[in-house]
Amino acid sequence: MSYLVNEKGYYGDFGGAFIPEMLQPNVDALRACYREIIDSTEFKQEFISLLKNYVGRPSPLYYAKRLSEHYKTRIFLKREDLNHTGSHKVNNTIGQILLAQKMGKKRIIAETGAGQHGVATATVCALMDLECIVYMGATDIERQMPNVKRMEMLGAKVVPALSGNKTLKDATNEALRDWINNPEDTYYLIGSVVGPHPYPDIVARFQSIISEEIGWQLDELIGRTSPDYILACVGGGSNAAGAFYHYLDDTSVKLIGVEASGMGIHSGETAASIACGEVGFIHGSKTLLMQDDDGQIIEPYSISAGLDYPGIGPIHSHLHESGRATYIDATDREALDAAYLLTKLEGIIPALESAHALAGLEKIKFNPDDVIVVNISGRGDKDMEAYIKCLP
Repeated sequence: MSYLVNEKGYYGDFGGAFIPEMLQPNVDALRACYREIIDSTEFKQEFISLLKNYVGRPSPLYYAKRLSEHYKTRIFLKREDLNHTGSHKVNNTIGQILLAQKMGKKRIIAETGAGQHGVATATVCALMDLECIVYMGATDIERQMPNVKRMEMLGAKVVPALSGNKTLKDATNEALRDWINNPEDTYYLIGSVVGPHPYPDIVARFQSIISEEIGWQLDELIGRTSPDYILACVGGGSNAAGAFYHYLDDTSVKLIGVEASGMGIHSGETAASIACGEVGFIHGSKTLLMQDDDGQIIEPYSISAGLDYPGIGPIHSHLHESGRATYIDATDREALDAAYLLTKLEGIIPALESAHALAGLEKIKFNPDDVIVVNISGRGDKDMEAYIKCLP
């Protein structure tokens, strides 16, 4: 079974490009050229050079000794929080900004939830001297104000989304409307493995640098290239897609995605799209989606703005349906407790998104000789207000 996208833009039964007619030319233009551009030697050289000299890659693979002792196994942390801008998001924005340049685009739009993708987009637009507009839910603007100010300092215009529950879904809706109205000069820089084909494939390819590095870093550290487990949080799913990518065909590696269940799976206040979702359509792709009996989207909830999305990328829908990856969930409280534990034992404050991945460690029975990699997708600076408010 293939776990990568096919020529029609599907991962198994999921994916595709279900878009308004007015958006079709934009998507067709991107689909026609993206592989030729990103597979070129010139592009690869520029991309790798910027990842090394600007982003600061490779990000460390750190053996967490005290955390390992706590769980009585061997835990390594992939430190995406140490990248420039503080998360994995910059891997993708570096790649897509180069792609936009090659396509001759001068105006960049993006959506953001926690603000990390918005900051990463604003950063690369400043680097390349391109106009940047970031759509962000009004709710998320309030709870992620440090990132809003960072985007504005970098020269981006932050536009609030005022519909729905004013979070990531609604910001994405506004960005798509903008792209329809400005097809000639605008490039939509999507932040996760969501949206119409070819976006999930583009983002996964750029984020696959994470799993590529895990392989050779593990080899250097312990003399083997494959861990027994990889854990990553899942909202839209880009950091997990990147951490899983080079291990999709290695079935000896157990792939674990951790969703945000908010106040609990059955509480009505959750963002666990796989646990609570059904097949549906959102933002241009067929995927698993939280919806009511009439097919209307159920508004998600999570303490983590970056996981507060009612759907999941088609990649993860396929990995779930095929059984290649296992998806579990963590509540707000479980994520907070996991973050406090990592901070206490290792002196690392993770993003609330990453804290959900760490919470997954409590839910699996590991053997003492297992090798576990947890993807720390972002740092916790942006979440300090929530951490302080919720201290036990």
